[in-house]
Amino acid sequence: MDPQPAPEAEAVDDTAIARERVLVLDFGSQYAQLIARRVREQHVFCEIVRHDITVEQVRAHAPAGLILSGGPSSVYAGAAPTCDPRLFELGLPVLGICYGMQLVCQALGGRVESATTREYGPARCAIIEHSDLLEGLPDEIDVWMSHGDQVTGVSADFTSLARTPSCPIAAVRHQRLPVYGLQFHPEVTHTPLGGLLLRNFVTTVCRCQGTWRLGDFARETVEQLRRRVGTARVICGLSGGVDSSVTAALLYQAIGKQLACILIDNGLLRKDEQAAVIAQFTRHFRADLHVVHAEDRFLEALDGVCDPQEPGHALPRRDRKRGRPRRARRHDQAAPQRGRPAGGTRV
Repeated sequence: MDPQPAPEAEAVDDTAIARERVLVLDFGSQYAQLIARRVREQHVFCEIVRHDITVEQVRAHAPAGLILSGGPSSVYAGAAPTCDPRLFELGLPVLGICYGMQLVCQALGGRVESATTREYGPARCAIIEHSDLLEGLPDEIDVWMSHGDQVTGVSADFTSLARTPSCPIAAVRHQRLPVYGLQFHPEVTHTPLGGLLLRNFVTTVCRCQGTWRLGDFARETVEQLRRRVGTARVICGLSGGVDSSVTAALLYQAIGKQLACILIDNGLLRKDEQAAVIAQFTRHFRADLHVVHAEDRFLEALDGVCDPQEPGHALPRRDRKRGRPRRARRHDQAAPQRGRPAGGTRV
């Protein structure tokens, strides 16, 4: 299915969160969240956005810099994810990592080709030029490579900053634009000095002051949610994962009893995950939690399905025949069932 176009630009709240931020454009990298975490460790707010974000949306966010993540595709493939090349002309510092570097170099006149051998693992990287991005690094560093393609040629506007025995162009800098590229991954622990490199990009290149703190983000987010919701009720889906749990916790801090959480047990949760969610959101937060026991429905629909991509299409079609689910009762109206953990709605 083709990806949906990016929504229209929305105004970004003028808060301390928005004054100093870096955007990570996600091209399908398994490390996108880790990149964002590494930037936040430098006390700069970082947000992950779609790779096809528009120029107008970027301007609305008013970031201090952009990071283009890695990804599993080849930039020269017809359906490869890309970004608007006008982003490179905004004057914003840009750091391309792995696929992101290949995309930057190709968009600005370079050449990307399949490497003779796929490279996955540690490598020794020789620093050719200690620019602002590589300031403070020794002449050789350990890096982590994970790529099948690589940049084999750059335009005259680029300067090569580093190389490895198998990758002659391992880091680049544009001479006119504040655009940089790294073929290796600075965000992983296998690149021991990657944190210093990212700090150089955030503080030296992007000129961020590093005044953001996670506690500030939580407090401001709670206030924003409280103003936005007002007296309305909110339904929040809980999966047991970090993202939905943090969302629910922030919502509960903001609006308390106006929040209703729903956890659907589809039979695929981790061991004791349902009990952990019930304990967290009824004993600690005392939220209005509803638990739907749909294990049989989901597992029956998945019977015989081997292709991991099929359930997203097959499950709704098969499950429709079973009719609409029963309405969940509030947890304080439901009696605990034998063999079930106490707390939460039973359906």
